[in-house]
Amino acid sequence: MQKGSLNKVILIGRLGKDPEGRYTPSGVAVASFSLATNESWNNKEGAKEHTEWHNIVAWDKLANFSNDHLYKGQLVNIEGVLRTRQWEDKEHKTNKKTTEIICTSITPLEWKNDN
Repeated sequence: MQKGSLNKVILIGRLGKDPEGRYTPSGVAVASFSLATNESWNNKEGAKEHTEWHNIVAWDKLANFSNDHLYKGQLVNIEGVLRTRQWEDKEHKTNKKTTEIICTSITPLEWKNDN
Protein backbone atom coordinates (compact mmCIF):
# COMPACT_ATOMS: atom_id res chain seq x y z
CA MET A 1 0.00 0.00 0.00
CA GLN A 2 1.29 3.46 -0.86
CA LYS A 3 1.91 5.87 1.96
CA GLY A 4 -1.15 8.07 2.47
CA SER A 5 -3.42 5.64 0.63
CA LEU A 6 -6.45 3.72 1.96
CA ASN A 7 -8.98 1.46 0.25
CA LYS A 8 -11.55 0.37 2.85
CA VAL A 9 -15.28 -0.18 2.55
CA ILE A 10 -17.74 -0.69 5.42
CA LEU A 11 -21.34 -1.51 4.51
CA ILE A 12 -24.42 -2.52 6.49
CA GLY A 13 -27.20 -3.83 4.31
CA ARG A 14 -29.38 -6.75 3.27
CA LEU A 15 -28.47 -9.58 0.88
CA GLY A 16 -30.36 -9.37 -2.40
CA LYS A 17 -30.17 -13.14 -2.91
CA ASP A 18 -28.49 -16.20 -1.45
CA PRO A 19 -24.73 -16.33 -2.11
CA GLU A 20 -23.63 -18.16 -5.25
CA GLY A 21 -20.70 -20.42 -4.43
CA ARG A 22 -18.19 -21.96 -6.79
CA TYR A 23 -14.55 -23.06 -6.90
CA THR A 24 -11.66 -21.81 -8.99
CA PRO A 25 -9.84 -24.38 -11.17
CA SER A 26 -7.22 -24.58 -8.41
CA GLY A 27 -9.91 -25.44 -5.82
CA VAL A 28 -10.27 -22.12 -3.97
CA ALA A 29 -13.80 -21.34 -2.79
CA VAL A 30 -15.40 -18.09 -3.96
CA ALA A 31 -18.90 -16.74 -3.25
CA SER A 32 -20.71 -13.79 -4.83
CA PHE A 33 -23.82 -11.96 -3.70
CA SER A 34 -25.49 -8.58 -3.92
CA LEU A 35 -26.00 -6.28 -0.95
CA ALA A 36 -28.54 -3.44 -0.79
CA THR A 37 -27.94 -0.30 1.23
CA ASN A 38 -30.71 2.25 1.64
CA GLU A 39 -30.75 5.94 2.41
CA SER A 40 -33.66 8.30 2.88
CA TRP A 41 -34.01 12.06 3.18
CA ASN A 42 -36.60 14.81 3.02
CA ASN A 43 -36.66 17.72 0.60
CA LYS A 44 -39.36 20.16 -0.49
CA GLU A 45 -41.03 17.47 -2.63
CA GLY A 46 -41.28 15.17 0.41
CA ALA A 47 -39.60 11.98 1.54
CA LYS A 48 -37.11 10.40 -0.87
CA GLU A 49 -35.36 7.03 -0.81
CA HIS A 50 -32.48 5.50 -2.72
CA THR A 51 -31.26 1.89 -2.77
CA GLU A 52 -27.69 1.22 -3.87
CA TRP A 53 -26.75 -2.32 -4.94
CA HIS A 54 -23.21 -3.56 -4.26
CA ASN A 55 -21.50 -6.62 -5.77
CA ILE A 56 -19.76 -8.57 -3.01
CA VAL A 57 -17.10 -11.27 -3.50
CA ALA A 58 -15.83 -13.50 -0.69
CA TRP A 59 -12.88 -15.86 -0.99
CA ASP A 60 -11.72 -19.02 0.77
CA LYS A 61 -13.04 -19.35 4.37
CA LEU A 62 -15.28 -16.27 4.01
CA ALA A 63 -16.77 -17.86 0.87
CA ASN A 64 -17.52 -21.07 2.77
CA PHE A 65 -19.01 -19.05 5.65
CA SER A 66 -21.16 -17.07 3.18
CA ASN A 67 -22.49 -20.20 1.50
CA ASP A 68 -23.21 -21.92 4.82
CA HIS A 69 -24.66 -19.06 6.87
CA LEU A 70 -25.87 -16.14 4.73
CA TYR A 71 -29.28 -15.89 3.09
CA LYS A 72 -31.44 -13.53 1.05
CA GLY A 73 -32.77 -10.61 3.10
CA GLN A 74 -30.29 -11.05 5.97
CA LEU A 75 -28.82 -7.90 7.55
CA VAL A 76 -24.99 -8.06 7.56
CA ASN A 77 -21.98 -5.86 8.13
CA ILE A 78 -19.42 -6.23 5.32
CA GLU A 79 -15.89 -4.87 5.38
CA GLY A 80 -13.56 -5.05 2.42
CA VAL A 81 -11.79 -3.23 -0.38
CA LEU A 82 -13.02 -1.84 -3.70
CA ARG A 83 -11.74 -3.67 -6.75
CA THR A 84 -12.48 -2.84 -10.40
CA ARG A 85 -11.91 -5.43 -13.08
CA GLN A 86 -12.29 -5.42 -16.85
CA TRP A 87 -12.87 -8.13 -19.41
CA GLU A 88 -13.85 -8.53 -23.03
CA ASP A 89 -17.35 -9.77 -23.85
CA LYS A 90 -16.43 -11.93 -26.83
CA GLU A 91 -20.07 -12.50 -27.85
CA HIS A 92 -20.84 -8.76 -28.20
CA LYS A 93 -17.23 -7.71 -28.90
CA THR A 94 -17.29 -5.05 -26.17
CA ASN A 95 -15.18 -4.29 -23.14
CA LYS A 96 -16.95 -4.67 -19.79
CA LYS A 97 -16.06 -3.22 -16.41
CA THR A 98 -17.40 -3.86 -12.92
CA THR A 99 -16.60 -2.65 -9.43
CA GLU A 100 -16.86 -5.14 -6.56
CA ILE A 101 -16.21 -5.21 -2.84
CA ILE A 102 -13.74 -7.96 -1.96
CA CYS A 103 -14.66 -9.08 1.58
CA THR A 104 -12.19 -9.05 4.42
CA SER A 105 -14.84 -9.47 7.14
CA ILE A 106 -18.50 -10.51 7.36
CA THR A 107 -20.60 -10.05 10.51
CA PRO A 108 -24.22 -11.24 10.41
CA LEU A 109 -26.41 -8.78 12.32
CA GLU A 110 -29.39 -11.14 12.36
CA TRP A 111 -29.97 -14.88 11.96
CA LYS A 112 -32.82 -16.96 10.56
CA ASN A 113 -35.59 -17.67 13.01
CA ASP A 114 -35.85 -21.45 13.31
CA ASN A 115 -39.62 -21.27 13.95
